[in-house]
Amino acid sequence: MMRAGPSQDEIRRQNLGALLRHVHLGGPTSRAELTNLLGLNRSTIMALTADLTAAGLVREELPREKRRAGRPSLVVRPESSMVYVMAFDIGVDRLVAARVGLGGVVLDRRETVRPRGPFVLEDLVGPLVAYSRQMLGRARRGAVCVGVGVAVSGGVRNTDGMVRYSPNIGATDVPLGAVLGERLALGVPVVVGNDANLGALAEQARGVAVNCRDLVYLHGDVGVGGGVIASGRLLGGHGGYGGEIGHMVVNAGGRSCGCGSRGCLESEVGERALLEAAGRFGSQTGRDAVRSVVDAADRGDVLAQEALNRVGDWLGLGVANLVNIFNPEIVIFGGTLREIYLGAAAQVRSRITTDVIGAAREALRLRTPLLGDDTTLVGAAELAFDQVLADPLDTLSRAGESPASGG
Repeated sequence: MMRAGPSQDEIRRQNLGALLRHVHLGGPTSRAELTNLLGLNRSTIMALTADLTAAGLVREELPREKRRAGRPSLVVRPESSMVYVMAFDIGVDRLVAARVGLGGVVLDRRETVRPRGPFVLEDLVGPLVAYSRQMLGRARRGAVCVGVGVAVSGGVRNTDGMVRYSPNIGATDVPLGAVLGERLALGVPVVVGNDANLGALAEQARGVAVNCRDLVYLHGDVGVGGGVIASGRLLGGHGGYGGEIGHMVVNAGGRSCGCGSRGCLESEVGERALLEAAGRFGSQTGRDAVRSVVDAADRGDVLAQEALNRVGDWLGLGVANLVNIFNPEIVIFGGTLREIYLGAAAQVRSRITTDVIGAAREALRLRTPLLGDDTTLVGAAELAFDQVLADPLDTLSRAGESPASGG
């Protein structure tokens, strides 16, 4: 039995989403450029932009610079101040909340320190809800929130945003998505994702790995997380728990890990391993503590240099294993691993040279995030935008009826 082709409505919806995605990720784009990018004729592009303009998702205007003779092609711009998402980044030491407009523009932002200690859900949810109320109150009249995205350190069930495990935060089986949705009461989807997975997607969409279809993103935040994109698709695994690179064993019988195993990459290159080797554990924690070791090594501190070299060697071994398995085009070191990589690049590269098969390392690039410390926050925002980019008009219509829409 032959399967029926897509209906005209489905084709239109797909084309609307593709056009909006180009403008969202690529910024202001002329009709002529969109015609070439999407492979559609001029009249179709004109009809699609008219629909998106009428819905308030984009606007059309004359180009600011006239480049050649003749009638200029109108430029399509995202309505960043009128269509937005709420993005949250829950780290071990910090909570970040932002209101992000279509096109990736950060319209408003709040950040606070998260004290380490016993896990209390209200200590996470309370500040995020309070920040959201503040930022929603500053939105333009008539602006519409189309979604909420959350990046969290830990394994997240992809069906409902349940945080199944997060040893570095101390959370187990926490219904974060459901609780946030209930407390925010915005009437829009609340989507939760692993921070490293979202970091990989963010760097591919807006960062150092644009147009790259095979990459590994490593994220340090006390522990180590990872996101793997292969052939353009994030490897999430059966339940959404794929990419737990930090729990790959690199040193059998090595240091104990919070997951219950020993010698995991996380336990050999994480914050505690570095600080203990440098004789600094207990005096300071977090990103500043990691940076202080790297700075001390740069100034000639022998103990700091030895600690960085040791951690860099284990990091290089872990990266070598990943490169042999996934053959990425680029490996990105984010979070605290950015500082560690920059301070121990020689050790990492040495391991890759000796332990990676020649063909896999020929075109390999090692990089730090273009998006800096906001990589995972940007990923949370992009997760929240997914639905409106897939079905712009229907999603906006439903969001416009929610309490999040400005009156």
